[in-house]
Amino acid sequence: MEAKKIINVVIAGGGTAGWITAALLNKVLGKVINITVVESDQIGTIGVGEASIPPIQHLNGALGIAEKDFINATQATIKLGIEFAHWREQEHAYMHAFGEIGKDFPFCEFYHFWLKAKKHNITPDFWDFSLNFQAAKNQKFSHLQHIPNTQLAGLNYAYHFDATLYGEFLKDLAVSRGVKRIEGKIATVLQCQQTGFVNALALDDGKQIAGDLFIDCTGLKALLIEQTLNTGFEDWSHWLPCDRAVAVQCEAVQAAVPFTRSIAREAGWQWQIPLQHRVGNGLVYSSRHLSDDEAKQQLLASIPGDAISEPRFIRFKTGRRRKQWHKNVVSIGLSSGFLEPLESTSIHLIQTAAIRLIKFFPHQGIEQPLIDAFNQQSQVEFERIRDFIILHYKLTTRSDSPFWRQCQQMSIPDTLKRKINLFKQTGKLIREDDELFAEVAWQQVMIGQGLMPDDHHPLANALTEQQLRELFSNLKTVINNCVEQLPSHSDFLQRFKAN
Repeated sequence: MEAKKIINVVIAGGGTAGWITAALLNKVLGKVINITVVESDQIGTIGVGEASIPPIQHLNGALGIAEKDFINATQATIKLGIEFAHWREQEHAYMHAFGEIGKDFPFCEFYHFWLKAKKHNITPDFWDFSLNFQAAKNQKFSHLQHIPNTQLAGLNYAYHFDATLYGEFLKDLAVSRGVKRIEGKIATVLQCQQTGFVNALALDDGKQIAGDLFIDCTGLKALLIEQTLNTGFEDWSHWLPCDRAVAVQCEAVQAAVPFTRSIAREAGWQWQIPLQHRVGNGLVYSSRHLSDDEAKQQLLASIPGDAISEPRFIRFKTGRRRKQWHKNVVSIGLSSGFLEPLESTSIHLIQTAAIRLIKFFPHQGIEQPLIDAFNQQSQVEFERIRDFIILHYKLTTRSDSPFWRQCQQMSIPDTLKRKINLFKQTGKLIREDDELFAEVAWQQVMIGQGLMPDDHHPLANALTEQQLRELFSNLKTVINNCVEQLPSHSDFLQRFKAN
């Protein structure tokens, strides 16, 4: 059968996933394909994912979105990292701060020198050498590529923002650039009897929206990729037992801090995400260990201001579609799989899937090698992020509840086991398959959770104890002086509002 050229692309579902995908496809391929988004006002989006990671800057830049316009349109604040409270043990906290830590040497990263210093009873806090951490805890921010008068990296950042407002912003952008939006609820999915390919979406008003390639952005419903094509689901809940979330918005009663809070609770964890106009809150939990009523009460009792929305429950199963692309359907967003938002990866996975589709776009027709390559890269990406999230749970030393004892005792994927063992025995970390999280991210979570290596790189022995002390003192001085000169996070946001 001769492959059919791909001219008409139909995106089922709007929301953040649908409109990021539409905007990116339009920006890159808008002159050679037609893009239609089928979206129903009757169907709400989950819309609680309000935190991001630094690559979102590249997404906005690629779409030609000015930072000022984005911040004002989405009520955004700055995010310099994620603080993890009570994860290792009660009353303990650490941060996965974006950006670099310390000063790397040729062939040897900074933390090896810090590890050597620990053995000589030189015990500065690892995060003393993180500009992002120090700025976050002092509620400071400014655009800074490098620390002045040094070659040390400046601040690396992402955003907290209103996901619903972001979706609307992207919708207006995409439609203004030629994307067609059709209002309607999908009633049935029409397939070719011979190939099983999707031919059209039939709406409840009788309209049929035909296409050559269909993108499933229908969220956890997975209307095309699963309900129609039955691709199957790889369940990871034995590693990540949380299967519920309850979310609520509350008043902002104090200045927004430039970091996300992740607070471990008895059967899961709670997020606090400060926006300009409110705070996003949620509790991710295991229904085996906590009832919905208990979760709701626990969340409402711990939010920092008065609730301004009704608590909203979300049921999910952690895992991924066995095929993110099958036949002429590509799943993007929650339809492709679910990873709890512990490291704010949901929007990033939308972004990378849309970019991957552009790179593998089947303009001359759908061929199996394209599908296989797309799916293989998607699988690796999901699995590497999965391992990073499991790491937080596995390394806990908490034993105060059945949930945390289960996390301590559970088996873990071999890929993660190898990474932990390598770090524990040698202090080394290897970034594999262009995975999302760099070595400095793994270092922070491993050290923050209490996993200390038995060894360090031999190059760290090149510095004497006195040289180590001088290195640490100089770095701390440079970082602290830089933070002192930074404006407050609030002042930074006010400048955007004023202009």
